[in-house]
Amino acid sequence: MKQLGRLEKVNPREIWPDEARDFTPWLRDNIQVLSEALGLDLEIIETEGVVGDFWVDMVGKDLGSGRPVVIENQLGSTDHDHLGKLLTYAAGKDAGVAIWVATEFRDEHRQALEWLNSISIEDRLFFGVQVEVFKIGDSLPAPNFDVVVQPSGWVKQQRHSVLSPKQEAYQLFFTELLEKLKKKYPGITAAKKGLPQNWLAIAAGRSGFEFGAAFVQNGRFRVELYIHGKYSTHAFDFLREKREEIEEEFGQPLSWEELPRARRVGLYTSGSIEQPPESLSRLQDWAVEMLGQFNKVFRPRILAMPKELDSSHVEEVVL
Repeated sequence: MKQLGRLEKVNPREIWPDEARDFTPWLRDNIQVLSEALGLDLEIIETEGVVGDFWVDMVGKDLGSGRPVVIENQLGSTDHDHLGKLLTYAAGKDAGVAIWVATEFRDEHRQALEWLNSISIEDRLFFGVQVEVFKIGDSLPAPNFDVVVQPSGWVKQQRHSVLSPKQEAYQLFFTELLEKLKKKYPGITAAKKGLPQNWLAIAAGRSGFEFGAAFVQNGRFRVELYIHGKYSTHAFDFLREKREEIEEEFGQPLSWEELPRARRVGLYTSGSIEQPPESLSRLQDWAVEMLGQFNKVFRPRILAMPKELDSSHVEEVVL
């Protein structure tokens, strides 16, 4: 019989002694771990964002829906103070998703989040996430995010007004595309379901960068790297300097586009949501291949960029 190790709990404070200096920066750099637990594709836009006279730990966006996100971190047992902060920050940022991360959730605070989910409108979602750390023997400690509160059965994502046939077609197309994408490239995204809109966005590894797929004008379909935020021009130029190298690795020319408030590297083909199912299936397959190629070619270069080009990068201020 094989010998098995014993799972041991580690005090999170041993890994992250200080919430603001250790845990929040770690979570910002490893947001994919939380994304996978929630089934959302989260992008962090800023840490220590300003709300009136207060500072919210993390401000971001759910790439799948475009909803603003606030995250309140607490390396300890939940309390009324942090619940109040979560609600204040959510209101101040008009957040569609509010996430409370703590090492222990008291029953009364679970009930409070569940009550908020039960009374809030469909575009307001509240999550409670318990963070734990485990190890086996002398192994490296591993974090675990346990979602202890979420919208009941994700019913809120279904409670839209009646969808038009076109919206239903978009939702089905992108849900199927996500299933194919995750099957071929495990770990590329945490998103679970398409929305009734003509586009899909997934995280590209850093704030301000997204991979996407969209039906666009004139019967065309696009797969892209979308760059936005304060440093989008500099980041775009950084990549464009390596255009020849990038396109050679990609295997074909790409469209390098300067938009009014963003930058895009795109690839186009013909495609319309009105096409028959077999044509849409082939379009999904093409999009999966191209998204995989964008991820392979661009993600390492995005991660290698100077930190100054990351829209979530904030210089440390000594008070």
